[in-house]
Order: sequence, then C-alpha cells, then structure tokens
Amino acid sequence: MAVSVSTFGDYRGNRVDQFRLTSDSGVSVDLISYGVVVRDWRVPVAGGERSVVLGFEQFDAYPAHSPHFGSLAGRVANRIKNASFELDGVTYKLPPNAGNLQLHGGEEGLGRQVWNGQVDSANNAVRFTHFSPDGAMGYPGNVNFAATYTLSGNRLRLELTATTDRPTPISLVQHQYFNLGTSDTVLDHSIQVNSSAYTELGADLAPTGAILPSAGTIYDLRQPRTMRDANGAPIDYDIGMVLDTGRKHADPIASVISPEGDIGLKLWSDRPGVQVYNGVWTDVPVPGLGGRKYGKHSGFCLEDQSPADAVHNPHFPNVIHSPDRPYSHWCEFEIA
Repeated sequence: MAVSVSTFGDYRGNRVDQFRLTSDSGVSVDLISYGVVVRDWRVPVAGGERSVVLGFEQFDAYPAHSPHFGSLAGRVANRIKNASFELDGVTYKLPPNAGNLQLHGGEEGLGRQVWNGQVDSANNAVRFTHFSPDGAMGYPGNVNFAATYTLSGNRLRLELTATTDRPTPISLVQHQYFNLGTSDTVLDHSIQVNSSAYTELGADLAPTGAILPSAGTIYDLRQPRTMRDANGAPIDYDIGMVLDTGRKHADPIASVISPEGDIGLKLWSDRPGVQVYNGVWTDVPVPGLGGRKYGKHSGFCLEDQSPADAVHNPHFPNVIHSPDRPYSHWCEFEIA
C-alpha cells in the first residue's frame, strides 16, 4: 500500500510531517515526525471505522497539552529517582520534570523532538531517525536513535535501535493511549497481562526496588478483568508489571477487549516489563480527536519497557548501553 505524506505543522522552525500508513485490511495509521507520535489509528468496525487512540486534530495541541499521547518517550522511559544517577564514578544531574524525578527523558526528551522521517513504501513502513547530542537532558554520550513503524494487515510493528559513543542509559517506550470502545472512559475494557509480579512504588511513584507477587492484589491481571473493583468503583493503574521469565516471545504479553466486545488488542514485545496505566492523571483542557474530551481514565497504556529506575536498582535488567552494547527493542500491536 502507498504511504502518503503531508505537512502537519511546524515546531521551532522545523516542519512536522505526517505519514499515513494504510493496509489491505482497512486499517490506517497516522504518524507524525514530532516525537514519532502515533496521532490516529483507525480500524474497521460494523458500519464504518473507529479511532482507537487518543490524539489531536491540530499540531499545536501536542507541545502545549499532550501527556505523551502516542509518543516515543526517552532517552530513559518512566521515572528516575532524584533526577540523577551515577555511572562509572560520575554523578549525572538531570533536569527534573515530575517533582524531584525525571519522567520520560525530561521536558525536552525524545517525545518532544522533531525526527527525520523516511518512507519505505516496499514494506509499508516509515523509518524515523534522530541524533541526540552528548549532554541532552543531562545524559552522557552522543546517541543515534532509529524507530521504524511497519503496518501489515491489522498489525503495527515498532522496531527501535540506538547506538552510542560511550556508556549511557537508554530505555525507550511507545506511549500509545488506547480506547477501543465508544465511551469516554476505558474502565469497562477487559484487560489481561501475563505477569505475576510488579515493582513496588514509594510515595514518589518511583520503585522501591522490591518486586512483589501480584496474587491477591489489584495488579493480578493474569485472568481478564475490568478496571473496576467488586463494587464497580474505578481502579487506578499506574504500575510496572514484571513479565514472567522464560516466556515465549511468540505469545502476547497483554490482551484487551473493548466493552462492546467488537475489537480486541494484543501486544507482543521483547521487553522484560510493561507499565499498565489507565489515564489516572489525564486531564486535557482542549478537545481531542473528533472533539472528544480527555479526562481521567480516558485511555489506557501498555508501555513495554525495562522496569523504571533501573539505574538505581542493579538487580533490575541492565539499561546501560555502550558502543559494544547497542540498544534494540521491538513490539507489535494487533487490533482487530
């Protein structure tokens, strides 16, 4: 299928392009070069099509109001405690942007940069590249990032790579906000995650370092359940789930079904964890796609990643990459 390209906006003197991927199954995905954002994702349903992600119709809303809608977050996804880390005997101070933490790479992280996009029509794909210089948002090392989105039928695949000239932490994440249904919240979606443990959080929402069993808690999502308790009250999710070791990458790590039962989502990934978030902090003051209001619980995220704050927890999977240890990461969504 052809990939169409158009101008979507301008950011600090850089043109922001939009790339539209369409597949033979009737799926269409709009990507923009600002933050490698998945701006819209439409799937066929009875009587037409449905947009299944949260986003904006106009570019200016992204830098002004977006809580990482559809973006690629990094250099280091999720929270870094005390907005600092030590590497090879050097302490690196990072600009905080969530209390005393740094979240998703900081205010000028990868999700707030304009990337270069190149169409790969033969594979129905777009490859985005970005050079992040030494010292960007406090991180050491010059890093070349690449992100490729490929649409095949009902599946959207993301492949991420990064190479650096010196040791530095790298841990990226796709930050799609999904709503597969027609209501204003996602609380009645049925969600299932193949995880039996989670990272305990402190009062600052950074991990304490403890990995706890999820059995008997609201974080036990091994069997499908809605995001409500037994009394029907909303459950807030913003938690790092640890995926079971020894799992097969051919098996999905998570599955979600719309309240109407007409659309299902599956996610595959090579990462050791996934952040489950259901828009606890979402409150967007401007209209979203189709004029929708995005408030609390208006979307859910399945952010496949290494556990948060790995730089302070050496027993977590290693996120330090170097010239001889380049970064690579893939995930794949199917919505049908």
